[in-house]
Amino acid sequence: MQTHFTEEDLKKPHIREADRVLRSCVHCGFCNATCPTYQLLGDERDGPRGRIYLMKEMLEAPEGSDKVTEETRLHLDRCLTCRNCETTCPSGVEYHKLLDIGRAEIERRVPRKPAERAQRFALRKMLVEPKRFQALLRLGQTFRPLVPGALRDKLPPAPVNAGKRPDGQSHARQMLILEGCVQPGLSPNTNAATARVLDRLGIGLTPVAEAGCCGAIDFHLNAHDDGRARARANIDAWWPHIEKEGGAGVEAIVQTASGCGAFVKEYGEILKDDPAYADKAARVGELAKDLVEVLRDEAVDGLEVAQGRRLAFHCPCTLQHAQKLGGAVETVLTRLGFSLTPVADAHLCCGSAGTYAITQPELATQLRDNKLDNLEAGSPEVIVTANIGCQTHLAGANRTPVRHWIEIVDESLTP
Repeated sequence: MQTHFTEEDLKKPHIREADRVLRSCVHCGFCNATCPTYQLLGDERDGPRGRIYLMKEMLEAPEGSDKVTEETRLHLDRCLTCRNCETTCPSGVEYHKLLDIGRAEIERRVPRKPAERAQRFALRKMLVEPKRFQALLRLGQTFRPLVPGALRDKLPPAPVNAGKRPDGQSHARQMLILEGCVQPGLSPNTNAATARVLDRLGIGLTPVAEAGCCGAIDFHLNAHDDGRARARANIDAWWPHIEKEGGAGVEAIVQTASGCGAFVKEYGEILKDDPAYADKAARVGELAKDLVEVLRDEAVDGLEVAQGRRLAFHCPCTLQHAQKLGGAVETVLTRLGFSLTPVADAHLCCGSAGTYAITQPELATQLRDNKLDNLEAGSPEVIVTANIGCQTHLAGANRTPVRHWIEIVDESLTP
């Protein structure tokens, strides 16, 4: 793709990066074939190729140009950031990097209306602080009938018992675990189940209280500085455990929410221009592992499963497209003796996409219902997934039960 940036434009780091990404695109349109929003809406501007053109036009346009409008932002807002297009693209276009630049630029050039700004600010403040979120969650559960529909569907009907969590400090092998921001409230059993399963494999898990939200929510709502600040805070919290004297640092930093895992793995990229954190961020990104990466490399065949249940697995976009781990969970579950039903269009997004299900409820609901139809086609007992956002979004339809896959593994192990 040809670009027409001035020499002055190219002195700006974000324009240079946008220019690099734009020039890798060859207009082929393969991306549209797997874009969920293009399939629903059939509008070129709601597919990756069209959005790339919109962002190119915007970035090349002078300040105050009438080519940059609220309509431009509408089509960028409708993008799920599922990165399915990146998996499909034969040219390796790093679409998500261009989208981050484009969304920040449209936010600057065409400020949102007060109501939209308030909604996004409220989402960031409500979701990213675990204690605040859990307090609001309990309030919402108490007054559930009064909560707006888009939010009510995300609320589990009652507090969930996490069960006993092993200490694990006696194990020679140690890993950290990211507790997350919304998951401790919505599905507290997920990390507890993870600790129990890894304990059986001789691995101890240590949560670090000072580490909080990974930063993805802020970053993807265009609060990039706040997202980077959360990344730095987490690095500071984890660093003493990574750089222990005598080289006895932790093996890995485990994430049980694939959305968090995808973002933590990119800490090195988002902090590459920070001289104080660039090297540490790169190291943290290398240590970050989705839970399935840990179990995939362990002798899970030695775990005795009492009953291999019939499951349908929904692979989150952040697992299959961002982390390139499609098929990994299915392999582990099959090795453990579970029966997996076939799922059509498994590459497509369920519509959760972080806060998308709240900011774009109509599209998110269409995608969710289509996904559930495919997941339920094989009549599974339970639908399992690997990301808290997908889990709560799919469960909100009140159809087949939806759980994190590690919970089913934990429940099925013999005493």
